[in-house]
Amino acid sequence: MPDSQPVIRVSAVVLRDERGHFLTVRKRGTSMFMFPGGKPEHGESPAQTAIRELDEELGVTLEEDRLELIGTFSAPAANEPDHVVESVVFSHPSVPIDGVAAELEELRWLNPVRPFPQDQAKLSTKVLEHLGY
Repeated sequence: MPDSQPVIRVSAVVLRDERGHFLTVRKRGTSMFMFPGGKPEHGESPAQTAIRELDEELGVTLEEDRLELIGTFSAPAANEPDHVVESVVFSHPSVPIDGVAAELEELRWLNPVRPFPQDQAKLSTKVLEHLGY
């Protein structure tokens, strides 16, 4: 990735259900699935961004002291051509998910023992590979 590409900074959260499947989401008007999360507002920490974004996108309340840092990852942005996305990625214990809100169009639970779908964002795939999948 050339250094000249603009960088989009985000926070994301890895959530698993009782079967061990990973939650991925697709934003309205896009074609790629990714972990839920988004861009920070002024003055927010990565953890605060993750908590706010999941509340807005999924209507769930995450507890900051239960967020566990997985790491910081970068990859070509899924929905912004010629950009790089850099994401601080957390995990959080499972929470009930009722559906999508805000700018989300669809959610999908990803089975980690099956091949990753072609419409999975590269950054999400990097995180899953880091986790051993």
